[in-house]
Amino acid sequence: MLDALWVFLGSGLGGMARWGLSGLVARYFGETFPLGTLVVNVTGSFAIGLFAALTGPEGRFLAPASFRLFFMMGICGGYTTFSSFSLQTLTLAGNGEWFKAGTNAVLSLVLCLLGVWLGYVLALALQSTKGS
Repeated sequence: MLDALWVFLGSGLGGMARWGLSGLVARYFGETFPLGTLVVNVTGSFAIGLFAALTGPEGRFLAPASFRLFFMMGICGGYTTFSSFSLQTLTLAGNGEWFKAGTNAVLSLVLCLLGVWLGYVLALALQSTKGS
């Protein structure tokens, strides 16, 4: 039951971070393209890749399972916005903005995979200096 509480708390923090960052991006760049959601999903993918590698069994920092749940399922799960991405892409397509809908789908897939990979690679590089 304690793990559920950690996920709940992390989700709230992640959701607040998503709301803040996507709102900030929208204020600076407008809302004609869902750039805020894209930025959140890419940075969230990077963060979970970095954290997973750094705190895994071979990681530089051994983290308790409850903290991994708090961060990866809670914070990252509450922060990233696949449902928002899906609705925004559907709305763009429904409005006949096929290029924007396709661009959002392709960029989200490619950049989020790149983000999680870069986070993971960075963590591995940091771990290679573990004994230094």
